Parts: sequence; C-alpha cells; structure tokens
Amino acid sequence: MLYGKEHVKRYQETGGAEGHDWNGATVLLLTTTGRRSGEPYTTPVIYQRDGDAHVVVASNGGEPKDPDWYLNLLADPDAEIQVGPDKHHVTARTAEPEEKPQLWGLMTRVWPDYDAYQGKTDRKIPVVVLEPRR
Repeated sequence: MLYGKEHVKRYQETGGAEGHDWNGATVLLLTTTGRRSGEPYTTPVIYQRDGDAHVVVASNGGEPKDPDWYLNLLADPDAEIQVGPDKHHVTARTAEPEEKPQLWGLMTRVWPDYDAYQGKTDRKIPVVVLEPRR
C-alpha cells in the first residue's frame, strides 16, 4: 500500500499508473506553495469529479487541525494537480455552505471514513473545489 512521499514518487514516476487507484478510491497529486517557505509541496489526495472541477476533502484524518496543504491553499489558492499522467493548473476554493452537503455526499460515497473523521473532531472539515485556472 502506498503512503506519503512513496505514494507521490511512484505516482510521478509512472504517470499515475501506480497510485491513482488506491484502496478503492481515486487519488490525485496536489501541489501547493508552502505558506511560509514558498516551496512546492505535493500531497496525494482522494478526489472525485464534479463537472470540470476536482473535489477533495481537507479531513486530516479527523485531527483537530486542518492539513498543511489546505492552509497553504488558503494562503495561495493557485495550485497544480496531476490526475494520472495529466497535469492541470487549478484555483482552489472552499465549498460554500449551500453546496457542501452535495459535495460531501459525493466524497463519502467513495470514502465513507470521512463521516467518521468528522465525528472525531469539533472542526468543520472543509470540502475543497479545485477549478481549472482560467
């Protein structure tokens, strides 16, 4: 099973042939700019499509703190994703309250543990919409 940096490395080396399909879910690589360092950081994240956007969940496994990649996107919403062999420039935004239930349902159908993660934390877990950069 691929995790963390090894997941990123194998995904990049194989154009997603290894790592895109993971544990019954689909994974993209999200590259953000570090909010303090200015350096690029790449993280494997479960995703689903919603029209021309990619949707991800900033769950951090239900920890009390948002994941670093989400904090980086709040500081600079411009990012890059790799889906299989294809790379795309995207702009991230947190889902609006009125659209979050539908997107949360989309994500929990592929990764039901998100409901358990939400139950572990008082933090409202953000759903993030990655839209093609125009």
